[in-house]
Amino acid sequence: MNKRMQISAAALLLSLILLVTACSGGNGGNGGGNEASQETVGTIEPSSQAEPTVEPTPLPYDAPLTGLKLEKAATARPIVVMINNFAAARPQSGLTNADVIWEVLAEGGITRLIAVFQSTNAATDSIGPVRSIRPYLIDIGDSYGAVMAHAGASNDGYDILQHQGKPYLDEISNAGSYFWRSKERKAPHNLYSSLEKLREGAEKKKYRSGDAVPAYTFADTGSTESGVPASNITISFLMQDYKVVYAYDAAGGLYKRSIGEKPHIDMNNDQQLSAANLVVLGANHKTLDNQGRLAVDLTDGGSAILFQKGIAIEAEWVRAPDGMIRIVKNGAELPFVPGKTFFHIVPNNPTFEEHVTWVQ
Repeated sequence: MNKRMQISAAALLLSLILLVTACSGGNGGNGGGNEASQETVGTIEPSSQAEPTVEPTPLPYDAPLTGLKLEKAATARPIVVMINNFAAARPQSGLTNADVIWEVLAEGGITRLIAVFQSTNAATDSIGPVRSIRPYLIDIGDSYGAVMAHAGASNDGYDILQHQGKPYLDEISNAGSYFWRSKERKAPHNLYSSLEKLREGAEKKKYRSGDAVPAYTFADTGSTESGVPASNITISFLMQDYKVVYAYDAAGGLYKRSIGEKPHIDMNNDQQLSAANLVVLGANHKTLDNQGRLAVDLTDGGSAILFQKGIAIEAEWVRAPDGMIRIVKNGAELPFVPGKTFFHIVPNNPTFEEHVTWVQ
């Protein structure tokens, strides 16, 4: 083979080598242009696994009088305020912040509200109008170990407060600077205070600030006792202006309150008063004088009805060894649903049953 033929053969061999290399991707498969890159780079599919759900950490404390969860323990001494419920005093202020509200007859057929504040942080909100106190109202406040706030008292009331060492803040006799008069209402329906002022007054008088707060029993499901459906409840005292009606809101699990055929509103926030539990209890009432002042027996126990979750449970009330009024059936305390509770004390005469009615 001559030299020219050798060169041509070498050139042909080199061309074949380059062709084979190009087809195989060249350089160990790391080169070869865009076509190779498009074949080796695929689409990244999204993960089929959902992000894990982070459950909120449950709040560690229970409010003793509502059973509601709290971030910090509620250890403050209860403050119990006597609230004017005369028609001209409505709407009142601060009642949506109360843990518990009691409603009871005063003289002349009117009713009074006893608002128990313990776990709320609404220190500066107005509370009122504030009214006077009676011995059986002292009894209610005392059952909570509370400091009692009021404006005046009956003679028997003052005798108990002053001679039995009760912790009280009276606008008339010993704590006027912790109350104020509103210019928007006429006296005597214009006296107000706040938790901030009342706690300041209690501290100034060196009343103890905290102790073991009495607690109710709570269960998320409420009582397991059987009852009957009760979505609309009417509670009658003596006068039409004080007839109370509750309508059950199943979606929220709350009973919404009306009085005098109008929604009962808190003037601070325009919210309708509501509660998770309603209690009606019967007690013996006795008229003491020509002014119609009353004695109400809160010791001997008697008939009671507990309304919760849209049902009515017939039960009894007792004065427990710790001084609290508790609702029992077959000897066991009935648990409340976590939330606010309203108590209503009605006369046993002519009958307990005629003061409370309900429909499904």
